[in-house]
Amino acid sequence: MKLEVKHFDLSTGGPLVAVLDDEDAKKLGLMALDRIRIRRLRSKKEIIANVDISTEGIKPGKIGLFFETLQRLGVQEGVHVDIEPASRPRSIDVIMKKLDGHILTREELSILVDDLIHDRLSEVETTYFVAGAYTKGFTLEESAMLTEISVDLGFKLGLKNKIIVDKHCIGGVPGNRTTMIIVPIIAAAGLTIAKTSSRSITSPAGTADVMEVLAPVSLNHEKVKRVVQETGGCIVWQSSLSPHGADEKLIKVRHPLSLDPQGLLLASIMAKKKAVGATHVLIDIPVGEGAKLTYRAGNMLKKKFISLGRKLGMKIKVIITDGSQPIGSGIGPALEARDVLEVLEGDGPEDLRAKSIFIATELLKLAGVKKAKQVVLDVLNSKAAYHKFLEIIRAQGGRKHLIIPEAKYFYSVESPKSGVVKHIANKLIAKLARIAGTPDDKSAGIYLNVRRNNHIHKGDVLFTVYANNAKRLDYAKQFVKRHHKKVVVVG
Repeated sequence: MKLEVKHFDLSTGGPLVAVLDDEDAKKLGLMALDRIRIRRLRSKKEIIANVDISTEGIKPGKIGLFFETLQRLGVQEGVHVDIEPASRPRSIDVIMKKLDGHILTREELSILVDDLIHDRLSEVETTYFVAGAYTKGFTLEESAMLTEISVDLGFKLGLKNKIIVDKHCIGGVPGNRTTMIIVPIIAAAGLTIAKTSSRSITSPAGTADVMEVLAPVSLNHEKVKRVVQETGGCIVWQSSLSPHGADEKLIKVRHPLSLDPQGLLLASIMAKKKAVGATHVLIDIPVGEGAKLTYRAGNMLKKKFISLGRKLGMKIKVIITDGSQPIGSGIGPALEARDVLEVLEGDGPEDLRAKSIFIATELLKLAGVKKAKQVVLDVLNSKAAYHKFLEIIRAQGGRKHLIIPEAKYFYSVESPKSGVVKHIANKLIAKLARIAGTPDDKSAGIYLNVRRNNHIHKGDVLFTVYANNAKRLDYAKQFVKRHHKKVVVVG
């Protein structure tokens, strides 16, 4: 059936959707959520989309295409396309097999990844796969195969360096912006580190959100490669390199329920490392009260990372770190960016500096560098790492003179009594920062003035909340009033 394209000025955020008139749908025997194949006339370009059916929103003889569908098909409003019913993807059987608790083969995982990349699966179907991995588990072999297939069918940076180092933190700790300090240290020491990072989904800021305060992070493949070749390092947004990658589709459906099946977590992290050609990788697993994992769970995950690294031919080192309180003082993109620059300039929060030095040292040791800690201290204290960071920022398209945005409003929370800081609640701090407007509002967030075991006096400022919107600051104040005894516990 030939239909005229109508542009629906709506976005689904990913899934490909087409709207048909009720009568046209009946002629083709289609129901809502069925699949259709849409083909450009006189072209081989075609896509599979899910059908939405309307009795008023679209006229007979026309097909409404949402933004993503229009973009992927590469057509404009008014042109004609050919549509026909499409059969269900082969990966549905793969998903059913995992839901039944079976181990998947390389061929089956290849079918699944290919269908994910080409948008043949709906978000509902993808969610069922994630649920199957969560409830039935993934073997280490399945994780290794999924990693390799995701890279083979997806993005590869294609660097030729003999040694490429990389690091990853599993997250869960506010602040903790070590990556932005480690990358310039490693690059200034003469090694290559191509760091692809994520944006925040539930946290106050991801590394890509913080780096974006200083430089663009949505770079294409060739630009990233050129930046790394010129400077030795980069800090870019992973999804800009593979916006239609299988991993991005899986991550998107995992987060509404915070489903983090370990098999998929392992494959997701290691695929990112393998895609940039990493040969030596350090994994940071923060543990403790308020972190994602307990010490025992962290150690179990550590063993799996090491085993998976061996299967993939990478040298892996896994460190277990203290994740029971925030790292650094700033929490939120601009405040964290300020912390990073201060550390690189020779000042800044001592805990952020110390952890960055430790991880950078372990990475250099892993890569066979002698006197690794001295090398790290030398490039840090001489400000070689700071100047390297400025070089990376400019190479990615950042300004020569950095301007960090500042919030209009702030609210300082004072200690109700003298004593010792017993606990700082990661989850409440993160939630408070989100209420203030992070990460969308780059200048919003929290500045922490205390650490656990600090001795303080009544009236000392525990932390300050920053916001660009007066209403958001009011919401933050109300949150503090409800939870003030739990956010920072003074005993």
